[in-house]
Amino acid sequence: MKLALLSDIHSNLHALHACLAHARAQGAQQFAFLGDLVGYGAQPAEVLDCIMALQTDGALVLRGNHEQVTLAPHGAALHLGDMGAQWTHSQLKPQQRDWLAQLPLTHDLGAVFLVHASVNEPERWRYVDSPLAATASLDAAQAWPQVRYVFGGHVHAQTLYYRGAVGQLMPFQPQAGVAIPVPRHRHWLATVGSVGQPRDGNPQAMYALFDQDAALLTFHRVHYDHAAAADAIRRAGLPEFFANRLEAGR
Repeated sequence: MKLALLSDIHSNLHALHACLAHARAQGAQQFAFLGDLVGYGAQPAEVLDCIMALQTDGALVLRGNHEQVTLAPHGAALHLGDMGAQWTHSQLKPQQRDWLAQLPLTHDLGAVFLVHASVNEPERWRYVDSPLAATASLDAAQAWPQVRYVFGGHVHAQTLYYRGAVGQLMPFQPQAGVAIPVPRHRHWLATVGSVGQPRDGNPQAMYALFDQDAALLTFHRVHYDHAAAADAIRRAGLPEFFANRLEAGR
């Protein structure tokens, strides 16, 4: 089975459609959305409509920290994130907010474990951005002895870690479009990047494709019309910073 792993869409419908089309062309048979479906972008309701429809066809969907703050935004807009959360909350239909509230924080697929942030205390939204943090997350996943792969998002970067022969976690820098053998005799942790908010200076969308039968993981970068997505942010009256960040991939 080929499982497409998409995270941090952030209300970016243009990037979502591009990644879905790319994944289908790569033979994806199932989709998993690892949280932060909303926030920052201009089309939260349309993104949720798309993902909710995919869920009825078997897609797996997790809740991220941006869903959490969108469901209960701060009363006062103390910073840009508060302003964006308030606006996103106002754009969603009641049934969409109810759906978000029911989403789980993790999903256990046997050998595969899905989470938005870290397996250790997923509700605290820890950033898995170092070998130390990756070790803590992977160690927590060993509560499920069958787990060999942990896939998450949250950090907006594409990274891969594996546990070496002596038990130490080793980082591996993936190359876009190059399939990486991830044999089951090791333990692996990957952050799959951001569909709608890349922050490495490259505005191309990110996702990953896991071929479980062949034990191959491929990280992808996908061109999409990020200028149109940025223009939608401006037309919606959202902070200019959100549009500029999207155009710069920062």
